Amino acid sequence: MQVWPGRAYPLGATYDGAGTNFAVFSEAAERIELCLLHDDGSETAIELRESDAFVRHAYLPGVMPGQRYGFRVHGPYEPENGKRCNSAKLLLDPYARAMSGAIDWDEAVYGYHFDEPERRNDLDSAPHTMASVVVNPYFDWGDDRPPRTDYHQTVIYEAHVKGLTMLHPDLPEDLRGTYAALGHPAIIEHLTKLGVTALELMPVHQFVTDHRLADAGLANYWGYNTIGFFAPHNAYASWGDRGQQVLEFKQAVKALHQAGIEVILDVVYNHTAEGNHLGPTLSFRGLDNASYYRLTDDPRYYMDTTGTGNSLLMRSPHVLQLIMDSLRYWVTEMHVDGFRFDLAATLARQFHEVDRLSSFFDLVQQDPVVSQVKLIAEPWDVGEGGYQVGNFPPLWTEWNGRYRDTVRDLWRGEPRTLAEFASRLTGSSDLYQDDGRRPLASINFVTCHDGFTLHDLVSYNEKHNEANGEDNRDGESHNRSWNCGAEGETDDEDVLALRGRQMRNFIATLLLSQGVPMLSHGDEFARTQKGNNNAYCQDSELSWVHWPKSGDTHPLCEFVQAMVGLRRDHPAFRRRRFFHGRPVEGTHDELSDIAWFTPEGEEMTQRDWQEAQARALTVFLNGNAISEPGERGERISDDSFLLMFNAQSTPREFTVPVDHGREWQVVVDTSREDGVPPGTGPKVKAGARITLVDRSLTVLQRPA
Repeated sequence: MQVWPGRAYPLGATYDGAGTNFAVFSEAAERIELCLLHDDGSETAIELRESDAFVRHAYLPGVMPGQRYGFRVHGPYEPENGKRCNSAKLLLDPYARAMSGAIDWDEAVYGYHFDEPERRNDLDSAPHTMASVVVNPYFDWGDDRPPRTDYHQTVIYEAHVKGLTMLHPDLPEDLRGTYAALGHPAIIEHLTKLGVTALELMPVHQFVTDHRLADAGLANYWGYNTIGFFAPHNAYASWGDRGQQVLEFKQAVKALHQAGIEVILDVVYNHTAEGNHLGPTLSFRGLDNASYYRLTDDPRYYMDTTGTGNSLLMRSPHVLQLIMDSLRYWVTEMHVDGFRFDLAATLARQFHEVDRLSSFFDLVQQDPVVSQVKLIAEPWDVGEGGYQVGNFPPLWTEWNGRYRDTVRDLWRGEPRTLAEFASRLTGSSDLYQDDGRRPLASINFVTCHDGFTLHDLVSYNEKHNEANGEDNRDGESHNRSWNCGAEGETDDEDVLALRGRQMRNFIATLLLSQGVPMLSHGDEFARTQKGNNNAYCQDSELSWVHWPKSGDTHPLCEFVQAMVGLRRDHPAFRRRRFFHGRPVEGTHDELSDIAWFTPEGEEMTQRDWQEAQARALTVFLNGNAISEPGERGERISDDSFLLMFNAQSTPREFTVPVDHGREWQVVVDTSREDGVPPGTGPKVKAGARITLVDRSLTVLQRPA
């Protein structure tokens, strides 16, 4: 076999049509072997003799896509000094574009012996681990273009590749649970009909099910256990894992883009699947442990601000390069439209503190590719000071956990909630306005993959995670949920009616709020996980979306469609600037752009806001006082709306304010199962009294 010197960049395996260039970084290695793996279990080892700035490289003519490979690193094994090289371990390429096979958790994949953790393990891991794969980068994207949907027009739908598609009745069985299913007309039709503009996928970077879960017969279903930051997860491919997963993912993105739907990836750059000092040696640990991971003062151990065993070393230039190269790859080569960063506060930790001006955020800010896509932070981790909602740089949006908590508290009847609810409803200016951001910095959600589903939020007071095998100790215990009078499944018609009303309340509140709404997959069908609020290990029908039979409709789904449509049609619900709380100059309207009223129709006073038991109010949104211009500088004008919230446990009479419009029409009423689809409700005049049943929401519309 011919071996040419090759190049140190790009890292990974790069096929050019005639052969493949291999390049890998390691400062700790004394020498590195590239191992070409054959189907009979044998391998061909080629020493990488060329080295530039600790990157070893070679070009192999004739090595084609589909070739499996790995690295063996010869160097010091001194855990007490943070060095864990071991040539007996076949290592995955950190830059591999695809990975093949699975890990069987034989003792050979560990750097030590189970019965003697201090003794080095020289068993060959190759038969028991995954392999990196050379991929063909060429793909016919045709006229694919990113939708580039503005945030104020965005509706995000968080979904799991397998969970969303596994039980869909109109999908061929061999496509269910795969990337191909995401691009199938049946899935795209549902998302389009629902009004979704962005599909936020739970992790699709190559991940592994850790040893503990495998032994328990469970799986890392959610996928927050990454081992390959460039490789699409191979188990989601329908027709092979020798690079086919790359083509299949690209085809799904192309199909979604044709429907105007963006693809956002949930990414996990804060840790890897290698875990703590007792974890396996799969890739980074064996290549250069101290360059990739944050080690403690005793280098045998790892800093852990993620709760997963390790944290990547964010002040290492090689880690930063890995992350930025990965992000650019997914944008430029895979055509994704944005990222949601898991435990993003960890990315800001250069030492111990959370620093909003850390190197990572500086790099993102100036990157001409990554800075132009949607960037969403999960603004917390498990370290000290890890809850950082509102503290990310201006370029970023954030999952607003305070929105979730406040909306849940209001509708379950918690005292002293009204004032904060008003802030959350109007875009959380207390969190975002002081650093130049706008309401669209707030990604609003009531439910997501982590925690109760919408159905379970109104059906369970307590978590029921027994199936996870941890004696119900795992998962959040404070869920801000309310079971409406019965724990779990019930035949009580009154309880069921209240639960349905509460689900409509949550959906309506979410879609009437300023900011960017995010729905969780299956909530439109009242999906249940039987009270399990931490289904990370449940790859089963417990976690999968149960679809209606082909051709059937679901009343809650139709309500979601109607609410998304109402939001889409009316800029009053998706403003790009915060409210002023006064008349807006240049709009020729003497009324304030927003006003707050008691149920009696009187303007709210400071005393009203501070009333502990206050759980009802009316909000006036003036569609004729929108301060931001349209795309071409034109003035935006809309209908006006009254939002009436009754979160009390008893019916409440509301008076329509007398000075804000003569006649209104009811367009939403969550007390009805159909929610009163827009345009079909009764008309009411100023000063009229409307009775809202307990825990319900009504929206009145006045034409411009």
